[in-house]
Amino acid sequence: MSQRRRYFGTDGVRGKVGQYPITPDFVLKLGWAAGRVLAKQGTKKVIIGKDTRISGYMLESALEAGLAAAGLKATFTGPMPTPAVAYLTQTFRAEAGIVISASHNPYYDNGIKFFSSEGTKLPDEIELAIEAELDKEIECVDSSLLGKASRLNDAAGRYIEFCKSTFPSTLSLHGMKVVVDCAHGATYQIAPAVFKELGAEVIAMGVEPNGTNINDQVGATDVRALQARVVEEEATLGLAFDGDGDRIIMVDHLGNKVDGDQMAYIIARDALRRGELKGGVIGTLMTNLGMENGLKQLGIPFERAAVGDRYVMEKLLEKNWTIGAENSGHIILLDKVTTGDAIVAALTVLASVVDSGMSLYDLSQGMVLYPQVLENVRFSGDSNPIDAELVKAEVSAAEALLGDKGRVLLRKSGTEPLIRVMVEGEDSDLVQSCASRIADKVRASF
Repeated sequence: MSQRRRYFGTDGVRGKVGQYPITPDFVLKLGWAAGRVLAKQGTKKVIIGKDTRISGYMLESALEAGLAAAGLKATFTGPMPTPAVAYLTQTFRAEAGIVISASHNPYYDNGIKFFSSEGTKLPDEIELAIEAELDKEIECVDSSLLGKASRLNDAAGRYIEFCKSTFPSTLSLHGMKVVVDCAHGATYQIAPAVFKELGAEVIAMGVEPNGTNINDQVGATDVRALQARVVEEEATLGLAFDGDGDRIIMVDHLGNKVDGDQMAYIIARDALRRGELKGGVIGTLMTNLGMENGLKQLGIPFERAAVGDRYVMEKLLEKNWTIGAENSGHIILLDKVTTGDAIVAALTVLASVVDSGMSLYDLSQGMVLYPQVLENVRFSGDSNPIDAELVKAEVSAAEALLGDKGRVLLRKSGTEPLIRVMVEGEDSDLVQSCASRIADKVRASF
């Protein structure tokens, strides 16, 4: 990329509420700048959804004011999963979709992410064009051209029907007991309804948002409560969504976690069995070696993209493949959706469970996950600890110990001030000790 983005990270503009750039004045200007760039189609309509964070009210008001000043109409959906906003943007032929969410982050963070009229993440050049507008003074359109605001009352119902339409009409979830953990987030009304209407007995948890409990010891980023509940209820399986509904982690009937790598493997293998697999699977630098090896044994091509669902999407489009995944639970199925959709991904795995007559536990046994340790080290300032000589030396030492039976990956998070240290290999004790030593050196470097 020729120009460095100042505000947009891997997933929109994100930060702590009340600190630049997640302030009412900046978000107002962001709405105006985006309106100037995106007003191309003539519909003058932008769909705005949000998750359940308390700051969503403040930020949607600021966005609406900015969009109105640029002459665009804001249509609010209320709390709505990120992929639902992508779907509604496309189906209403809107200029763009905007989601107010910090996804899996704590409630005191928030963010703004955009979708194009096709329901896809904005390309880099559009984000750069919006950033260029941010340098200008706001110019309000003539009063007769100002945008209006309205509410989309049947947004949830439309999206529920869309999700159900991706599940084979010949199959049913009847006889399944499913625990659905919505992380007190954007899926809290929608996800339980989808699985219930397809015939499952649904036990819902994480469905009481209060503005500050999103992702708090629930959902895809912390499945311990779900694991315990699945075992306690003797459920068929459990589903954990993140705060904005674009990540899914599953739990089998024994309480084992089934991550994005395992789900992508199940989906790809099932597509291969049905003769419907198009190409191969795109993972990321974080994808477990076990998935790569498991796919190789099936003869399914596999390639890695940079971390971030936008990069997985780029590679999918480049290769003309349909299945992409991150182990954190972002799963993109381009034969069904335009972006990562946790509910649709869950339904695709459930279709495989029903159709095969096998349990989620049995389906996930086809690939063996290598032990993988991820250590997050928080840092401040503009320093890059990854470049420190003592860190590089420790990484080299770890790589020598692991040999060709493992790997080391250090990277800066695209959404938080963290250095992520990932070590993977066959020997779990060695993996853990290597990760701890590297993390210690990262801390010692600043």
